[in-house]
Amino acid sequence: MENTMKFEKVSFGKRVKSMLKVDFKRMFKSKLFYILIACALVMPILMTVMMSMMDGQESVNRQTGEITIMEGPENTWQNIGTLPGEPLDGDEIFMMCNVNMAFMGVAVFVCLFISDDFRSGYAKNLFTVRAKRGEYVVSKTVSGFICGSFMLIAYLVGSILGGAISGLSFDLHGLNAGNIVMCMIAKIFLMPVFVSIFTLISVAAKQKAWLSICGSLGGGMLLFMMVSMITPLGSTIINVVLCAAGGALFAFGLGAISKVVLKKTSLV
Repeated sequence: MENTMKFEKVSFGKRVKSMLKVDFKRMFKSKLFYILIACALVMPILMTVMMSMMDGQESVNRQTGEITIMEGPENTWQNIGTLPGEPLDGDEIFMMCNVNMAFMGVAVFVCLFISDDFRSGYAKNLFTVRAKRGEYVVSKTVSGFICGSFMLIAYLVGSILGGAISGLSFDLHGLNAGNIVMCMIAKIFLMPVFVSIFTLISVAAKQKAWLSICGSLGGGMLLFMMVSMITPLGSTIINVVLCAAGGALFAFGLGAISKVVLKKTSLV
């Protein structure tokens, strides 16, 4: 009787699941992951408390004699977005330093996470014996999405704690808790747009972490100012759907380009 050996073909889904298992294990054991989450939690607390303490203080320009009065935050939700009835320019500090910084913070995670694979030789060995380029890109995009989502949630919690410590108002100016929830969900669904950009730049830069970080921050800034308009505090289900669709399209499109880049370039 002749013995025959059959090799089971591993499906794309199983390969992705295997890659995700490895990357999730690495991510949740990484100090960088927890440092970024801690920064996202602590930053709004420190910023809110310090700005509140400086509220009303005067500074004098010695050359012109002009007096400038420092204005601190008045509402807890200024860390998340602009409330109805408030001027669109709002407070300059909170217009730039708000929850949307998480979109730029995740660039550090994605770039270092991927560059470490190429610097250590792990990526070359992985593509040789285990996974293909497509599964690698999907796994890194999903890992970055998870990290970014945790950062957004941590920043929201930090903003609430900072507002409570500083005694700020929680008045929603006509909005409701559902709008805040929709706003955060929309931001989470928008995260793949940025993560896919950072992944593409990182696989192109490979082991050059400094280059991938600089390129990612530069590329991310092109879309950064649009986040507040796409995901306002008064977000509805329409904002969520649009962000989900945009995130999926960017992840698929830029993911395909990232796969091509990995195939056409050297792995060292």
